Amino acid sequence: MNINTSDIVTKGTALTKLAIAGLDKARILDFLAPLALRLYLVPVFWMAGSNKFANFSSTAEWLGNTEWGLGLPAPYVLAFLIAFIEVLGALLLLIGFGVRLISIPLMITMVFAGFLVHWKNGWLAIAEASGIFTTDRTTGAAERLEQAKSILQEHGNYDWLTENGTFVVLNNGIEFATTYFIMLLALLFIGGGRFVSLDYWLKLKMLD
Repeated sequence: MNINTSDIVTKGTALTKLAIAGLDKARILDFLAPLALRLYLVPVFWMAGSNKFANFSSTAEWLGNTEWGLGLPAPYVLAFLIAFIEVLGALLLLIGFGVRLISIPLMITMVFAGFLVHWKNGWLAIAEASGIFTTDRTTGAAERLEQAKSILQEHGNYDWLTENGTFVVLNNGIEFATTYFIMLLALLFIGGGRFVSLDYWLKLKMLD
């Protein structure tokens, strides 16, 4: 059986063009991407900020304490600013107002959190015993987790304890902070998106 290479290339090119044309038509839905980013980040920053306000004194003490905290100056001012930015950011992302502007201070808080809080713990948010981001810290945590599971299986109602999810060890690395930073970076450049952001309608109004 003879294979016509020219026909294969021609058909392949036609299918590629068809796929590209379909993707171009799908751009009418491009507002879904920034909307998804915004709605994903809303509860993240709302919970972070509202929890800081709810535990304001302990948050400020942790920011300022030199022994078991970060040892930063003006901890009460910092606690208020960070919590305010996160709560305000959540609200603005929800309605799509000032999305590109609010992304900047939110990104700064992620850099702040990433380097001052999470950096020393490596990349992983949850400790893993294997993989390219595994460290002695996460390997040790995984070993301790297995020991803890064995104890619970022997002396506790393990099926009930794990009914809503298995146990993990929080490594608290920079994984989540970096992910949120990248999502905010995308919003900084693309904005809140068409149709479902207040920014879009205000811009249309100004162009009238």
